[in-house]
Amino acid sequence: MPPDRSTGIAPNYTTPALIMLGVNLGWLFLLIWATAGMAAVLLLAMALNHLITRLRDRLD
Repeated sequence: MPPDRSTGIAPNYTTPALIMLGVNLGWLFLLIWATAGMAAVLLLAMALNHLITRLRDRLD
């Protein structure tokens, strides 16, 4: 008979995931800036902001 093992509580990875999202978004913006220019980065940032706002409004 296998021993009774308690699985415990799962760790909360929300903060590290959000930090890595910011890091990845930062280097992605730098890459786009180096290849396509600042205008492309600003357009992408505006598009992401618009999508996040729509998502927030839909979830509220």
